[in-house]
Amino acid sequence: MKNEKELNINSNYPSVSDLRTRARKKVPRFAFEYLDGGCNEDVNLHKNTKEIRDVELLPYYLSKHVGSSMKTKLFGHTYDAPFGIAPVGLQGLMWPNAPEILAKAAFEHNIPFVLSTVTTSSIERISEITEGKAWFQLYHPTENSLRDDILKRAAVAECPVLVILCDVPTFGFRPRDIRNGLAMPPKMSVKNLLQVLGKPEWALKTLIHGQPSFETLKPYMAKNLDLKQLGKFMDQTFSGRLNEAKIKPIRDLWKGKLVLKGVTNEADVEKAINLGLDGVIVSNHGGRQLDAGESSIKPLTRIAKAYGDKLTVMMDSGLRSGPDIARTMASGADFTFLGRSFMYGVSALGSKGGDHTISLLKKELQQVMEQICCAEVKDFSNHLIQTDKK
Repeated sequence: MKNEKELNINSNYPSVSDLRTRARKKVPRFAFEYLDGGCNEDVNLHKNTKEIRDVELLPYYLSKHVGSSMKTKLFGHTYDAPFGIAPVGLQGLMWPNAPEILAKAAFEHNIPFVLSTVTTSSIERISEITEGKAWFQLYHPTENSLRDDILKRAAVAECPVLVILCDVPTFGFRPRDIRNGLAMPPKMSVKNLLQVLGKPEWALKTLIHGQPSFETLKPYMAKNLDLKQLGKFMDQTFSGRLNEAKIKPIRDLWKGKLVLKGVTNEADVEKAINLGLDGVIVSNHGGRQLDAGESSIKPLTRIAKAYGDKLTVMMDSGLRSGPDIARTMASGADFTFLGRSFMYGVSALGSKGGDHTISLLKKELQQVMEQICCAEVKDFSNHLIQTDKK
């Protein structure tokens, strides 16, 4: 890993929107819609980004300015930028070998990569790629023995931060996935197979890297499960609803930093503090779980103001650009994460997609900082234009 990774941006794709357009052309429809969609009518999916972009920043043009630094200290490590790659399930379905591509790019750029329990690479493989720098997100298992074994593997892999997920007590109602057969249990229809034939590069790379599977969970699964049996395994293995009684033993067992992801209200943050957690990620799962809920930026603003001095407050959901990162940091976040943006990047540009997307976001964010005369990430709040509330 270099101290300062060179920024490599493909000039044909100078925005995340361009990457999304390209990705849509390269990925089978069922896989792209799994990545791109929200739940129900997609209200919160779109509201997430819109309401982040309602935040306005104040520039100071005549102030003395000698340069801007994106370096951000988080949990004892200094990262090169205040954003990381959020956990995303089934990454290899959307683009073959995606988690390895993104983990490698994150490591080289010195930003955090968060591995999901239900993505398509193992804890051990991602730890090898990142030299033990990757974070791990835990879906809470039903059986304590399984929980303890996964935690042991994450500790052996030297994961510095464990993220526990609280916003999936039930699977979101996602009409596209139901139509495409990607609900649990999933199924591969003739329509889906025809979509695959129309995306030859995706099909070839899937053939090379193999059919995507839940690599971290393989030791606990019977071999050669059909799709119906896989769906049953997932339902029986994971207990979505988290509570204090389930978090406490994890806090006792896990010696590293512990973060709760999916928080959207003050009451849950207070419980996290009382349980001794080190941070929270304010998130509504990218608008994929509760269409009738708030956008991510609204609770972030309240939570950061009330609890920012008691634990680390981070946010994901809705961020799509460097200016979005700046707006979120100005609203009180200590750090941010993006999920879809990186998956668009790797789906659009393959093995170069992670490097390109990180470089693009760094370039955009650096420009904002220079433009508003913000020397360090911690100074973003000085540039927030407060909206009067009547």
